[in-house]
Amino acid sequence: MLEVPLDYAQPNGTKIEIKLNRLPATAPKSERQGPILLNPGGPGDSGLWMPAYVSGKIPQDVASTYDWIGFDPRGTNASEPHVTCDAHFFDAERPDYQISQGTSQAWLEKSATYAADCAAKWSWFLPHMTTVDNARDMDSIRRALGVQKINFYGGSWGTSLGSTYGQLFPSHVRRMVLDSIVGPTISWYDHNILQDKEHQRRFDAFAAWTAKADSVYHLGTDAAGVEQKYYQVEAALRTSPVAAAPAPGKIGPAEFEDTFYGGGYNFLRWPQMATVLSAYLTKNDTRPLQIAYNRYAAPGADDGTFPAYNAVQCTENNWPRDWEFWKRDQAKVNAVAPFYTYNNMWYNAACMFWPYQGNPAGRLKITGKGLPPVLLFQATEDAATPYPGALAMHKALPGSELVVQNGGSFHEILFHGNACLDDTFTAYLRDGRLPSGKGVIAKTCAPEPDPTPVYLTPPPAAVKTEHALPATDPQAIHGIR
Repeated sequence: MLEVPLDYAQPNGTKIEIKLNRLPATAPKSERQGPILLNPGGPGDSGLWMPAYVSGKIPQDVASTYDWIGFDPRGTNASEPHVTCDAHFFDAERPDYQISQGTSQAWLEKSATYAADCAAKWSWFLPHMTTVDNARDMDSIRRALGVQKINFYGGSWGTSLGSTYGQLFPSHVRRMVLDSIVGPTISWYDHNILQDKEHQRRFDAFAAWTAKADSVYHLGTDAAGVEQKYYQVEAALRTSPVAAAPAPGKIGPAEFEDTFYGGGYNFLRWPQMATVLSAYLTKNDTRPLQIAYNRYAAPGADDGTFPAYNAVQCTENNWPRDWEFWKRDQAKVNAVAPFYTYNNMWYNAACMFWPYQGNPAGRLKITGKGLPPVLLFQATEDAATPYPGALAMHKALPGSELVVQNGGSFHEILFHGNACLDDTFTAYLRDGRLPSGKGVIAKTCAPEPDPTPVYLTPPPAAVKTEHALPATDPQAIHGIR
């Protein structure tokens, strides 16, 4: 545990603690390259699983030269205090996301109550959970390690964290890798709209893949027809929700949507998703749905990193406060991207009521001044951090080099066995070598092949719940929702 100031403007005031771990370098001292801090995104996800995992994905002659540092961002996970606003916020069954179902007032009340509960319990803490606050914690970690410079790898929101650290402390950066990038200037509200449209594209891609596998899933050979089968199941769950066992509660339309949107982060989930639809519609079998929900969407013991997510996103921008504006604006988005728009809207609706909005110190202008060359990775089809964000970050960091996976769709594209990507990362960590291509894109890598269609027959015994996947699972979602 590392003690840090709650408010860096008052360094001798209230203290909090950051949970850290370290996998030490084992190379001879003359070959060691210092600490590399790791962050998987969120905002608020734990990084304690990352040292062993990431170091194990690269050659040991390189991994052994670094001290691998994981940490839990302030207010989250094993850091102290652990902020919890409403431990039951995600309990099933929750109101339907679709405003056509007359649930808007229920969601507005739920979101307003959540914001009020957070403020009532944590008013002293919430204004100090911004990206800038977390970046200053990283520098506290650097000082505790007794080094002048650190290395950094961050994915998703971790790219905001890394670029913010580089803006605040450029002279303390040795090497930096940003994977699946949040644009440095876009508002979080507008970023969500980009997400909605990209998640629609990924859902369309899933439907097309499923339609080609009609001999396996028996959902028809037309992609549009497959999408209608998805909405058919959702409609059925409105009148007859399914027991979520072994998780508590029932799987209604909201839980069903939560089970499926993760396919936009990780297309290796497509066989499970297609099996859910096929089993339900062709066999009246709900076990694959129960398994998928428990694996991908069932909540943990409390509201997890949701307080940190809100404390970052709601605080760093001025959000629209008028529900009538949201209703009109989101309806336009929903008209072209119905798969995810209202799910995403209600997930972020607490920002409509958040008491600490528009903190000008929460999100810095990124210029790259004084930074060494930064290595950027981005897939063109990433739904969570859409491609324009990488182009904007590359422009904001003049010395950066951009590696693009053309047609790739993983959110956080390293460490999935793609040698073109992983070898580029390894070369940079080994000796600072960057790809040498000219133009905006320094290197282009091919995407991984689509998964093989297979019907995933559930085992006869109930599957133990994984509660949204443990963080050590390489298929776990780590990134901006």
